[in-house]
Amino acid sequence: MNLAAGCQVGPYEIVAPIGSGGMGDVWKARDTRLGRDVAIKRLKGQHSARFEHEARAIAALNHPNICTLYDVGPDYLVMEYIEGAQLCCPLPAQEALKLAIQIAGALEEAHARGILHRDLKPANIMITAQGAKLLDFGLAKSEAHVDATQTVDGAILGTIAYMSPEQAEGKPVDARSDIFSFGAVLYEMLSGVRAFNSLFRDDPAPLETSRDLGAILTRCLRKRAEDRFQSMAQVRAALQQVSLKSEQPSIAVLPFANMSADVEQEYFSDGLAEEIINALAHLPGIKVTARTSAFSFKGKNVNIAQIANELGVEHVLEGSVRKAGNRIRVTAQLINATDGFHIWSERYDRELNDIFAVQDEIAAAIVTVLEARLAVRPEVRKHYTPNVAAYEAYLKGRYHTWKLTRDSFAQGRVCYEQAIALDPRFALPYAALAEYYHIAGSGMMDAEEAAVRGREAAGKAFEIDPSSPEANAWLGIYAVVRDFDWKEAERRFRLALAQQPVQPILRHLHGYFYLRLVGRAAEAVEEHRRALEADPLNLVMRMGLALSLRDAGRPREALEEAHRILDLEPDFGAGYTLQALDVTAVPPAEALAYAEKGTALAPWNLPSIGLLAGVLARSGNRSRAHEVLRDLGDGQAHGAPCGFAIFHSLCSEVEQAAEWMEKAIEQKHQLVTMLLLSPPYGPMLRASSRWPALSKMMRLVG
Repeated sequence: MNLAAGCQVGPYEIVAPIGSGGMGDVWKARDTRLGRDVAIKRLKGQHSARFEHEARAIAALNHPNICTLYDVGPDYLVMEYIEGAQLCCPLPAQEALKLAIQIAGALEEAHARGILHRDLKPANIMITAQGAKLLDFGLAKSEAHVDATQTVDGAILGTIAYMSPEQAEGKPVDARSDIFSFGAVLYEMLSGVRAFNSLFRDDPAPLETSRDLGAILTRCLRKRAEDRFQSMAQVRAALQQVSLKSEQPSIAVLPFANMSADVEQEYFSDGLAEEIINALAHLPGIKVTARTSAFSFKGKNVNIAQIANELGVEHVLEGSVRKAGNRIRVTAQLINATDGFHIWSERYDRELNDIFAVQDEIAAAIVTVLEARLAVRPEVRKHYTPNVAAYEAYLKGRYHTWKLTRDSFAQGRVCYEQAIALDPRFALPYAALAEYYHIAGSGMMDAEEAAVRGREAAGKAFEIDPSSPEANAWLGIYAVVRDFDWKEAERRFRLALAQQPVQPILRHLHGYFYLRLVGRAAEAVEEHRRALEADPLNLVMRMGLALSLRDAGRPREALEEAHRILDLEPDFGAGYTLQALDVTAVPPAEALAYAEKGTALAPWNLPSIGLLAGVLARSGNRSRAHEVLRDLGDGQAHGAPCGFAIFHSLCSEVEQAAEWMEKAIEQKHQLVTMLLLSPPYGPMLRASSRWPALSKMMRLVG
């Protein structure tokens, strides 16, 4: 049977295609007898009498979280039509738990009627306003036929990434096989990555989640069926007992006070606090506020209780450092933010060469204090120990970089290069240089030279430490902005996110530079939200969230997030540019005010100049628009073609916009991907006669 819009299949009138699945294409249709919308799945082949008999049994399932099967034809299934979106991972733990309970309940109902699903995976779960809906029970088998492991076209049933070991081996299966698949799906809901690289060789990496939820996952994913939960009713009951409130101890490490006579030693006290943050962040079971948010209170007269409240933590670590010659004195105290009492304090008088041991001792002491609430007793992560001079140079580099001025940023690069000269096997300065050159290529130096040097630095970091999340993330970013190599970017980000717990900055980079650009904006939103759980005051991450919300078709929420950014930092120029970027979502007068302010705060940003000119032109002030455009010169400067492309897009001059976009692609400006793939510019450019050529240049599919 060939389906097309307008054709009739029995009493069903085909309306439009929905998508395709493992067994065939899916179409929206109208049931002309009952006056309701349905979904029709055209099967790849004829099915047997037994299949029809079992489909009738599945049709008898009546559960709010199961997509109802209405009818069976000779080569098609008729199902409930669902308004919703496919399950996107990862999800916040509370949302994942709620959906998991619904899914478990649906499987419990099916199992009670003797029906197995056997192909449970995120693609077979739809999320609606009411919750989860399980699809493709039409692929299931009754437990009377558990020896049958093939679909109607003879292929092995199921998806290998989510199969139980016994199913993957073609052995008889029962309800415990669905329990294994359920565990694999829940793992992905919580982490955003699949549970297994190799089903038979590997165990899933431990997740940063509650002890109870972690125990449920572990039991669901046991390789032997007899070691799992023995029924989905047991799984659902266990999930309903899980509480995510206050399960995970949380801590913020404030910048340590510099008690040295030399004020220039502040880099060392800041660096020590940052390294303790990094050490704690790599321990499973502890929620650690990232540096950007924890350090945002530096120099401000804010009490501990207020800091803890804004960061959403229970404990605060503060301390001081006195450095004199080759001797250091470090004091540290852990404070309960609720009552202000000191839980633990210690003083360390050491030689400078012992600084790495001091960091580990402080982290270990905190673990000892909190371990009663940890799922396991974690070990402080072993890391490469550079020589002290190189380490000091690296700390100076981080200190200058975080000042976020052009001059200090350049000082940071010099310090990273010094660290590398002092210890060429120290990977972190190379990764920091990869970041530096990526940012410097936006106006501080020649873009081509910056890209070459940045990629070389990331490659060197990877060569020294192939497991480095930072090195893999930056290689993934350069794969996007330089080569438009989406497969390589996906591979690199998979490696960067493989180590648990995942650093919040890596979630942000994954969402910003990959997920939203490949049409997975909803997943990017969740990545940014998870990153912000650990770094709630990070303005750049909030920018990423706002852009992903816009790309996901949620402009109102995107603008709310942009307003939140300016509430946190009124002089953050990119926040104003962000609000003007989608001129269709804000009133013209507001868009103009935002564009003016954003350009005034970042006059070196050439794309924002094109934005201001475009907003002026849309408001009718063409003469001033062309005055502003003069700052883009002849369009040769890096970023100028993007500025012209934005201007012509806002003027609805699609062909001119596409012509400039082609030049921007040749320049490989990092905004190219955003403009080509994000609203409102992407849809405009797709209407151009140049779109096929632009698409080919960027190696886009579809």
